[in-house]
Parts: sequence; C-alpha cells; structure tokens
Amino acid sequence: MARSAILRLAIGFGFAAALAASTAMATPMGTDEARHLLARTGFQPIPDDVAAFERLDYAAGVERILDTMRTQAVTPLPDWMAMSPAEFFQINREQRRARQEAREVRTAGQSGRDSERVLRIASLVREQGGEAKAWWYREMLATSSPVTERMVLFWHNHFTSSVQKVKYVPAMLRQNALFRREAAGNFGRLLRQVARDPAMLLYLDGATSRKERPNENFARELLELFTVGEGQYGEQDIKEAARAFTGWSIDRQTGAWRVYPARHDGGGKSFMGRHGTLDGDDIVSAVLAHPRTAERLVEKLWREFVSPQPDAAEVKRLAGLFRQADYEMKPLLRALFLSPAFRDPANRGTLFKSPVEMTIGTLRLLQIPVEDTQRLVRAGRLLGQDVLDPPNVKGWAGGEAWISAYTLMLREQGLQRIIQATQLAGGRRDTGNRMTVMVDREQLEETPVEGRSLRHLPMALRLPPALAGIEPARLERIMLALPPINPVARDADPGVAMAQMMLDPVYQLK
Repeated sequence: MARSAILRLAIGFGFAAALAASTAMATPMGTDEARHLLARTGFQPIPDDVAAFERLDYAAGVERILDTMRTQAVTPLPDWMAMSPAEFFQINREQRRARQEAREVRTAGQSGRDSERVLRIASLVREQGGEAKAWWYREMLATSSPVTERMVLFWHNHFTSSVQKVKYVPAMLRQNALFRREAAGNFGRLLRQVARDPAMLLYLDGATSRKERPNENFARELLELFTVGEGQYGEQDIKEAARAFTGWSIDRQTGAWRVYPARHDGGGKSFMGRHGTLDGDDIVSAVLAHPRTAERLVEKLWREFVSPQPDAAEVKRLAGLFRQADYEMKPLLRALFLSPAFRDPANRGTLFKSPVEMTIGTLRLLQIPVEDTQRLVRAGRLLGQDVLDPPNVKGWAGGEAWISAYTLMLREQGLQRIIQATQLAGGRRDTGNRMTVMVDREQLEETPVEGRSLRHLPMALRLPPALAGIEPARLERIMLALPPINPVARDADPGVAMAQMMLDPVYQLK
C-alpha cells in the first residue's frame, strides 16, 4: 500500500512518525473531502477550488467536476500538424542522409561550411517529439478541466503509442486529441477509433499487415491489454483477429485511416464463438460483448482513482452499470466517484502522484507560469514518465513503481528548485498577477539573492497573494492527503510552512 511504502522510504531518509488517518467526512462535504475529491480527479488542489467545493453537497461536487470535462484542447497546436506522412518521411530521409554525410565528413577529418551545416541539422522526430510533449505540458497547465487531462493521461497509458516507434509525430498529437475527445465519451466508440488510429497502426505494425503476412501485434494487445485480458482467449483467436484487421492502413497523403481491399483477408474466420468473413469491427464487437472487458477497465480505473487493490464485488457492480450504459464513460466515472470506497477516509493517501501529477499540480498550486515547458519534459523523463514515450506497450506500471529512494530524492530536489525559483522571482508579478519564474538549475544555484547564492537560501516560498494569507493549519489540510511526517508549526510563516509541506514525503501521496 502507498502509505506503508512511503513510510519505509521516509524512515530510510531519517524521517520519523507514521502516517495517520485522515479526518472524517462531513456534509456539506467539508475541507478534507473536498480536497480528496479534487486531488483524485485532478492535480494538486488549489485553495480557491477547495473553498468552493467544501460548501457543496458531495454529489453536487462530483457533478460539477464532470460538467467541466472538455473535448478539445485550449492550447494552439504546432504549425507542423498539417504535414502529411509523405512530406514527413521525405524530410526525415533527407535529414538521415545529412547525418550520414556529417559522419563521413568527421571520419575523413574534413571541415568547412558544408560539414558545419549538416552537423546542425536536427532529427525531425526528436525535434517535433519534444515540441509535442512540451505542448501537452502547456495544455495541462492551462486547462480549466484537470479531470479531462487526467483521463487523457489514463487513455494514453491504456492505449499506448510512442513517438520513438511511430515517428510521424502529427499522428501522436491526433491520437492525444482522440483521447481528449473521448475522455468521458463512449469506450466502445473509442476502441473502434483506436483500431483505426494511425499512431496505433504504426506503433503496433498494423499499417503493414496484409493477408499474405498478417501482423499479430495489434490483435494480441487488443486482447491482452486493451480488453479481456490473459486467460480469456487462445492463440487461434489472435491469429484470426490478425487476419480480420489486415488491410487497415494509412493514406500516405492525408495521414488518415484507410482500408486497402486488396490487402484484406476476406476469408472465413472463427473468433470467440463468432464465425464468418469477419473484419476488424466484428472483432471489436466480440470483445465488447465479453464481460471481462468492462471488469478490467473498471479495475484499472479503480487503481487510478480509488486504491491499489480493487474490491471484487464493487468491480462487478460498477462493470454491470458500465455495460448497462452501453460503455458510456461519464455514468461510470460518476458511479466510481460516488462509491463508498472512493469516499472512504481509509483510502486517502493510498495512491502516489505520478511525476506529471506532482509537477503540474505544484506549478498550478503556486500559480507559476513556465514559458519553456521543455524543461518539464526533461524533468518528467528523469523521474520516469516521458509523456508520449511510455516504456513499452504495457505503459507505466504506476503505483509504488513511481517511488524509490532514488526517485524520491530527485522529486525532492525538483521541488527545492521550484521553491528557490520563487525566491529568484523576488515577488515580481506579470500582468496576470502571477509569479514569473525560470526553473533553471544553473540560474537557481548561481544567481545571488540578498547577497547569497540560492543554493544556500532557506527553504521558504515567496507566495502569490492567493496563498499568502492562509493559515498553516488550513494549508496543511489543502496540500496533504494525511498529516505530515514532520509536523509544521502552527505559527510558522506561510511561505516556510508551505515549503516544509511540499518537501514532506506525504506530499507525494494523493
């Protein structure tokens, strides 16, 4: 369980005291339940939101969160989104040739303007991939609906694809848009669109699958990871499903899904008790009819929002509601957030924040705009969550896998730099009355403030006005899922108290 794991790590770092139980629920929901609801369905709660929600009836609070869900991003997309696959791969080939020229020039010991030119040419995939990741961080910082981006992260980790394998980066952002469009839409519709999704077709090699050589990668992951799970199908089902998806590919000019009839196997097939000239849609219909599909998705959502160990009886109940609602996601999310287990104080502090949740939540809490979100991309990669590039088809394991002695140390260092960055800002405000800071390691360590290097400054935040007047006791209830391991003095300066809470191991829990 998350609490026991964080305690083991805390002891290892020399901290004392155990994690205590949270306060009881109240009606109206009160501070603690408002904080829990907002933390589990979004990023780090901010005081204004907690103040608004704590006065609401709990069911009304859940409804307000669901009502905020968006189907489109608010951040403008990069200009290269209009690039076709043919253009992309042509440019990529030219850049590969340029890099090869550069290697040959270096090997021959030559120099000159031409060699300098080719040495400066960057990889298109790496460049666009970095921009795409930075774009998503900007969207997570800017969104008015944190729950939407949490669901986009969830779908990205369920239906994994990666920039490194796909290479055609516009397809990755279109997939990201698909996940946002169906964030709380219909799972059946999403599954059918994922089967047609160009990024998925490239990632799992479906784009080159034809009747002479059916590729089994998508069929296998559809069954094993996306729907029914191991033990519910056989190898023959994989082979038959692979045949059904042959010919599903990509139009090289538009980048859209396209069926090539000459590549499709139109022969008879048998799959999970269904027989006939089945195609990909027939396979999807079959797995949606299987009861384990709904149960497995509920189990995964449970681990994302409720606790590490799903309750078998509750999973069956929620999966039944899910199937009755024809796989509509919003009724399922509503039932999950209203469930006794979700509201149970015993389940507070049982889940770890992912690196993205910790970073985005902290920056939103402190109202810190970050112009260069590439730095956040690098920080996420260092902490083990490189968005748009999950480690493998299974995605990130999550849970306790996010935390080790090493990553806890890195997380603390990152939070220290954010704290120091607010001191570097010197309380300056931009036109939006938000603190403007640059989170840069060398700048943080070398820039003098009040005659001292930042590395020697005490851990104290320069707070924006919205936070400066809040008592430490209330800040603790808003920021932490459980009482801190290192108690905060009730008469402490708010900036010192908030910095201490951010650096407490309990801040890693949600």
